[in-house]
This record gives sequence, C-alpha cells and structure tokens, in this order.
Amino acid sequence: MAEITKDMTIGQALQTNPAIAPVLMEIGMHCLGCPSAQGETLEEAALVHGIDADALMEKIKAVC
Repeated sequence: MAEITKDMTIGQALQTNPAIAPVLMEIGMHCLGCPSAQGETLEEAALVHGIDADALMEKIKAVC
C-alpha cells in the first residue's frame, strides 16, 4: 500500500487507505467528502483544526 504523506490532499489520503477516516473524524475533520477535502492537504487541515501535523501523521501511520 502506498505511503500517506502530509502533503497529500485528504481525498488522496482516503483513496490510498480508507481506514484512516476514523482517525480524521476523531480530530474533528468531519467533512471528509466535501470540496475542501479534495483541495486541502493533511498538513493544512491539521493546521486549521489546531492539530500538530506530525502528531496527525503518527496517528495515521498507526492505522496503516
């Protein structure tokens, strides 16, 4: 399976591994299918939600 990186859009990351959806929902990213998810990177989304991007990536890697 391809590696998920913080410069991927939310949509790309979900296509790579849909199992990360609960991790994203847990930190407040509830609009996984909205237009923002197609253009916003995981790093940008983390910033908007007040989450450290590296901490988010650790949570994602734990699922993958």
